[in-house]
Amino acid sequence: MSTAIVVPEPNALTSTRLYRAVWRWHFYAGLYVIPFLLMLACTGLVMVYGNSIETFLGAKHYVAPGGERASYEAQSQAAVAAIPGGTLKLMVVPKEDGRATVFIVSGNGKDNVVAVDPDGPKALDVIVKDDTWFYWADNIHGTLLLGDIGDRLIEVAAGLGIVLILTGFYMWWPRNGRSLGRALLPNLGIGGRAFWKDLHVSLGFYISVVLFFFLLSGLSWTGIWGTKIMQAWSTFPSAKWDNVPLSDKTHASMNHGALKEVPWTLEQTPMPMSGSDAGAAGLAMGTAVDLDSVAAYARANGFTEQFRINVPQDEGGVYTISADSMDADTHNPFGDRTIHIDRYTGKVLADVRFADYGLAGKAMAVGIALHEATLGWWNTALNVLFCLSVMILALSGVVMWWKRRPTGRVGAPLYPRNHRTPAAIVVIALAISVLFPLTGVVIVAFAIIDFLLPKSWKEAGAQPVGA
Repeated sequence: MSTAIVVPEPNALTSTRLYRAVWRWHFYAGLYVIPFLLMLACTGLVMVYGNSIETFLGAKHYVAPGGERASYEAQSQAAVAAIPGGTLKLMVVPKEDGRATVFIVSGNGKDNVVAVDPDGPKALDVIVKDDTWFYWADNIHGTLLLGDIGDRLIEVAAGLGIVLILTGFYMWWPRNGRSLGRALLPNLGIGGRAFWKDLHVSLGFYISVVLFFFLLSGLSWTGIWGTKIMQAWSTFPSAKWDNVPLSDKTHASMNHGALKEVPWTLEQTPMPMSGSDAGAAGLAMGTAVDLDSVAAYARANGFTEQFRINVPQDEGGVYTISADSMDADTHNPFGDRTIHIDRYTGKVLADVRFADYGLAGKAMAVGIALHEATLGWWNTALNVLFCLSVMILALSGVVMWWKRRPTGRVGAPLYPRNHRTPAAIVVIALAISVLFPLTGVVIVAFAIIDFLLPKSWKEAGAQPVGA
């Protein structure tokens, strides 16, 4: 006669209730997040290329330095003539003498990028802005080409990415005789799943802080947490301007499609409006207000690198001079500056600098520049390394799951027998849900599904042993 002995599974012996609950939620979060991490890393590499080898408006075009230079007005006319029925929207003035002037001209229902050789002037190249590698990658990076639906899916992924980091850090913490040195340095000499686990754990620790920063700065652009919560509370107050008339348009109207070209803290701020006596001294009295006089004013007042001029689009529109590191105009986020000039009087209606931003606006000005790798070659190199590390981290998680998955099952880590949810898990879930409401909805949905699953599907059972 044999006796059945109940023996808990080995993992149940060596893991605490909290550890196994954390592991299971780490698995759930990864199930959703990994495809998004791979997408963000791949499109991020394309955007790094666009901000270093090329520009966010396409390839760099070089011209013979020196020689005769046509006026900016004449150059803009050449750009507009290249697009039948075109309307000028933006001029990008390069820092280098040997670079073409770039214009955005709307026409044929699209925004077109026109590179103009100042010597002539003559159009060198015309492309549809939406056809650039940078725009394509940026649009996928932010919306999956699905508009608001894609934005919401990515917002959820970013929030769950923070759950991954928190749960991953807990699981990384050395325990059960594992030394700190072993936790920091993977053992690349072992094979099988142990190799992938060591690589995943150590690499995850090293990039967790940077990943958290990237996820948080990316979340600040999203439609719910970013636009309706953080940005709405951190928008630059137009009341700081000296009683200038305000338009019903916001600074976001100067963005072109998916491209975010306006500093984060200014996007929701109303634009000033031309057509009054308001404003401070700007262009000299009697000077015609056009691209040439506005560009001359910019150069004489601190715009020594690349800068952009958005031109008025209606009778109340203004000329806007801007330069910021987010758009790779400069390599110094502390030098961000935006000036609005009345199209009729030439007076300065607003002059907003980095020092005028609130704390969140300053953090985003620096954070987005780092995020987009526009601060120099070192930023480019680090972002490439980071993107590749995220890919390896995500793929190693997939390999680990594949090697341990039971046949015919998803293979979520099992709770211990007679599991009760640890209070720490509830507290973390509630905190994430309050901070990131859209992610909170998904966490609650996962929790309900997990609760309703049969115990045989989610708890480590007992196995009879004997002969």
